[in-house]
Amino acid sequence: MNKKKLLLIVTVIGLLFLMSGCTIPTDENGKYVLIALNEIQNTDRVVITSFSEMMSTEGFFSAIFVYPLSQFINFFTPYTNVGVAILVVTVIINVVLLLFTFKQNVAMQKMQTLQPEIDKINRKYEGKTDEASKMRMAQEMQNLYAKNNINPFSSLLTTFIQFPILIAMYHAVQRAYSVAYGTFMGISLENTPLQGVRNGEWIYAVFFALMIVAQFGSMMLPQMLSKYRAKKAAEKAHKPYRPASNPANSTMYMMMIFITVIAVGWPTAMSFYWMISSLVNIVKTLLVDYISNRGKE
Repeated sequence: MNKKKLLLIVTVIGLLFLMSGCTIPTDENGKYVLIALNEIQNTDRVVITSFSEMMSTEGFFSAIFVYPLSQFINFFTPYTNVGVAILVVTVIINVVLLLFTFKQNVAMQKMQTLQPEIDKINRKYEGKTDEASKMRMAQEMQNLYAKNNINPFSSLLTTFIQFPILIAMYHAVQRAYSVAYGTFMGISLENTPLQGVRNGEWIYAVFFALMIVAQFGSMMLPQMLSKYRAKKAAEKAHKPYRPASNPANSTMYMMMIFITVIAVGWPTAMSFYWMISSLVNIVKTLLVDYISNRGKE
């Protein structure tokens, strides 16, 4: 397996472990400290309403990342509902991230397109462990990347840029007052899918299943586009199309299993966010693919 891909996948899995173990501040009754737009009367929960209070009691990360995300959800909820508010915030986050990482996303798409050539170089030096062969292989890889104007570390950079936002959103959807006391389609997004199913509310299972399908589609789409581009290139060159092997698939399936296990125990609000984010990523992947290949067909 390509070491950079393996590192990326392991990093994402590590992030999910980190998220699952993140400690969210609780009150004396063990309930999460909530974040609200205004002072709330007659509530049994501790509520934070100001940036300065957040900074002084919880520190930089919570104040800079978690607080504004929670407040955005709180702000949009009265005009729609909590589900649509999470959708709007998710779209805004992804649009902003795309503006900052567009070049990196184009490079990632190109990496997928070049996978057959990368596999060809790997096969050429398969089983050769001497230093001279390793150096020639590294040089051929570097030449391939340089020829196509690709930074092989772009995918890692994009992932690391998204880390703080993902962790912050994990906190925000559990601490926003509108999520804790609001409903979407008649259910509380504060409950976990497992709690919902145990209570006989199967709509939780529907949200959970849709999240898994959207995540799987988001992960597999780059490979599907890569195969499509490789097939079109083979047809254009009047050569037979030979699908490239992709040993990363097994690791991606393992990652999906891990996400499924973790997601059973997180709030349905997070499942909803993850589903919307995956759908936005699908649109983003198609958009970047279209822009990066425009005029080449």
